Amino acid sequence: MTPRVLRVSVLVPAKDEAENLPLFMEQVEEAFQSFDQGFEVIVIDDGSVDDSWAVLERLRARYPFLRTARHRSRRGIADALRTGYLAARGDILVFYPADLQFKPADIPRLVAPILADEADMVTGFKEGKYEKAFVSSVYNRLSRLLFHVPVKDLNSVKAYRREIMDILPTRPDWHRYMIVLAAAQGYTVTEIPVPLFPRHAGKSKFGIGRIPVGVLDMLAVWFELRFAQKPLLLFGMLGAGLFAIGAFAGLAALVWLALTGVGLRAVWTVIQTCLILGSVFFATGLLGEQIAGVRAQLRELRRVTDELRDGSRDG
Repeated sequence: MTPRVLRVSVLVPAKDEAENLPLFMEQVEEAFQSFDQGFEVIVIDDGSVDDSWAVLERLRARYPFLRTARHRSRRGIADALRTGYLAARGDILVFYPADLQFKPADIPRLVAPILADEADMVTGFKEGKYEKAFVSSVYNRLSRLLFHVPVKDLNSVKAYRREIMDILPTRPDWHRYMIVLAAAQGYTVTEIPVPLFPRHAGKSKFGIGRIPVGVLDMLAVWFELRFAQKPLLLFGMLGAGLFAIGAFAGLAALVWLALTGVGLRAVWTVIQTCLILGSVFFATGLLGEQIAGVRAQLRELRRVTDELRDGSRDG
C-alpha cells in the first residue's frame, strides 16, 4: 500500500488543557479516519502549569500522528502558531484550539476548499451561543469596516496554505488578523459555518482586559497595511502640510508687519512650531522609508531561510 503524502498539519496551541487533550485527540483520530490525505497534529504546550505536558507524553505513545512542542513560559497564540509552523511538515496548516469548543470533525471541511484549489485560506464563522458573542460581533463589524474582508468572522478556526505564514508579522495576538493580512497580499479567502459548543473543561483565557488591547491591535494592523510599506506617504504629507502652513503664515505675518509695523509674538511662535514640526515629520518619513526597506529585506531573508529549511527537511 502506497503511504499517503502528508498534506495537513493541525497546529493546536494549548495552555492548561490537560483535561481536554485526551478527548480532543480521540476526536481528531475519528475525524481523519476517512481522510484520504496524510496528516499530523502538533500540540504546542504554551507554558502550561497543569499536567498538560505529562498528558501529551502519554498521548504521543498512543497516537503516531501526534507531535509536540513546548514553551517553558506563556508566549501567546501567535508565537505558538509560529513554533508549530516551523515544526510542521504539511503544506496546509490548520489552527485549532484544544478546548473542544470547535469539534475536530470539522477540520476536513476546513481544508477541503484548499485541497480543491478553491481558496488559499478558509475560516469558520461561529454558529451557536457563546459568552463573548457581543464582543465578537462588534470586533468583526469594525474589522469589516476597516479592512473590507469578505468574511463574517475573523477570530475563529482557520486552514491556510503554509506560504501564508511567510507574510505574517510575529506580533502578539496578530493571529486574529491572519485573514486581513493574507487578503491584503492577494490570497483568496472563504469561509464555512462551524458550530461552536461550550468549553468541555478548564477555564477560558478570555478576559475583559483584552478588549482595549484588541482595539489597539486593530488600529496597528490598519496602520501596518496603509502606511508601513510607505511611511513617507503619511509622515511626508503631514510634514509638508505643516511646513506649508508655517511658510504661508510666515509670509502673511511679514506682509502684516511691513504694512502695520506690528508684530505678534504668538503668531511667530505658531509659525516656528509649524516649520519645526513639519521638518521633523518629513525627516521621520524618510527614516521610516529606510526602516521599511530593511523590514522588506528581513522578510525576504526569512522566506528564503524557511524555504531552505523545508527543502532540507523534505530531502
